[in-house]
Amino acid sequence: MPTLSLPERISRPSPRLVLGSAIAVLVTQCLIAVTGATVRVTGSGLGCPTWPQCFPGSMVPVSHADIEPLHQAVEFGNRLLTWVVAAAALICVLLSWRVRPVRPRLRLLAAVVLLGVPVQAVIGGMTVLLDLRWWSVSLHFMASAVLIWLAGLLVRAAREGDDPAYPVVPAGMRRLLVALTVVAAAMVFAGTLVTAAGPHAGDPATPRLPLSIPLLTQTHGLLVMAYLCLLAVFGVWLRNASPTRGLLRAYAASCLVVLAQGIVGSVQYAIGVPEGLVVLHVAGATLVIATVSLLWGESRYRGEPVGPERAFTERGTGVSETVSG
Repeated sequence: MPTLSLPERISRPSPRLVLGSAIAVLVTQCLIAVTGATVRVTGSGLGCPTWPQCFPGSMVPVSHADIEPLHQAVEFGNRLLTWVVAAAALICVLLSWRVRPVRPRLRLLAAVVLLGVPVQAVIGGMTVLLDLRWWSVSLHFMASAVLIWLAGLLVRAAREGDDPAYPVVPAGMRRLLVALTVVAAAMVFAGTLVTAAGPHAGDPATPRLPLSIPLLTQTHGLLVMAYLCLLAVFGVWLRNASPTRGLLRAYAASCLVVLAQGIVGSVQYAIGVPEGLVVLHVAGATLVIATVSLLWGESRYRGEPVGPERAFTERGTGVSETVSG
């Protein structure tokens, strides 16, 4: 039976390594959204008042009488993290292109996330150039939400094969999952509007969204309740299906995360949106997006990933093997 030579072993990444790189992409995408919230609640949004430079003529912070060093450090640190996010995405792309047999879906997802990093950076730069207008900040976070969603699908793709997608749940449950995803997106967007009208603008001089905060909060809360109801219906329906362990884990994670997020949001609103809870709430929002993405991915089964040694063996012997879940 043919076996991999040492150079081939080194050059072909294992499924575990590819999965690790995909998880790193997801974690860094969530992290930069959380640090972006830290920039906002500390009033550091204009710590670097220009883009792509930090100050006119300088890519790094310089002493400035009107800008506190802490604000410069927080904003510049967030910009530096973009390079970490880009590095993680680039490594994942390089590994996905070394996987054998060729994984078109894995390659595509990795490439789209990588291309999304500079797009998100440009949106962030436009936000600075627009003096943190509320709608640009909302757009900035929603772009992060899309990238987190795609990164969640990337993690799932790294854990599965490339067989034709086999639905794990009935068609009605898949339609319910679409509704759940749409409501989750609306819920996150409504959350950005609450922030846009609230006190944490990223800079004291930034105009706020001129709408009632209680009204926006109630709208956001109603969407949270709708999301919970849909999630509960999905869970009841799930009992009568034949779910995989992966789908059950993704569902349990979705329930735990959104319940914790609801508690944090309620406490945050009741005690006057303190900075620490705002950052924690944003972190919870990223986890809600990630778990919905994983729930979506787990609703379909594409077989198990094929490791480099087995792929080489099958190619050398001409034997085709079907992997069952």
